[in-house]
Amino acid sequence: MTTSSGVKPILYSYFRSSCSHRVRIALNLKNIIYDIQPIDLLKGEASTDEYKRINPKGEIPVLIIDGKKLTQSLPIIEYLDEIYKVPKLLPEKPYQRYQARRISEIIASGIQPLQNISVLKRVGKDKKSEWAHYYIKFGLDAVEKALEESSGQYCVGNQISIADCCLIPQLYHARQWKTNLTNHPLITSIEEKLNKIDAFKLAHPCQQPDCPDNENKI
Repeated sequence: MTTSSGVKPILYSYFRSSCSHRVRIALNLKNIIYDIQPIDLLKGEASTDEYKRINPKGEIPVLIIDGKKLTQSLPIIEYLDEIYKVPKLLPEKPYQRYQARRISEIIASGIQPLQNISVLKRVGKDKKSEWAHYYIKFGLDAVEKALEESSGQYCVGNQISIADCCLIPQLYHARQWKTNLTNHPLITSIEEKLNKIDAFKLAHPCQQPDCPDNENKI
């Protein structure tokens, strides 16, 4: 799909970033063709003056689309859903839409920020593994309970939603940190289904142009 402006979007992204990963999935689901502009967080590229002219907060992703500069992954996905309407990533029914947003927020506000690079640097090398394990498991326990109320084939019924866009990137990090998911049968069942879908496969960190050979290392 081409955009309304006819100009290919640019996504400023880091291959391992959950926030970037969410947006890649959404763009792929919408069949929007885009270019990746890699930003290496480990090398501090998001903190440069040049990048801060694009995003003063020095965060990723940034999506340049339709002549607009968009930041923050969940609002980006909601914008895409309003402008590019097929497939819908926010359910039509209000309560299901709430459920999708609820799961998304548990992940985007309650798990990912506590295990991102900047926080783990503050925690320190000796304690970062314990810290990440605790907050990932604590958050995924809450997601599993939410899924008891909402899930079908996917996080909310049988339609892929913004919640699924958030779940898979978080599970990538859960597995990077070797989090035990034995007690999360709904999560792992949904993950198995989503991982068979091309939009999710193509968004995976291993498929990104900035993915190095040692991508499994933390």
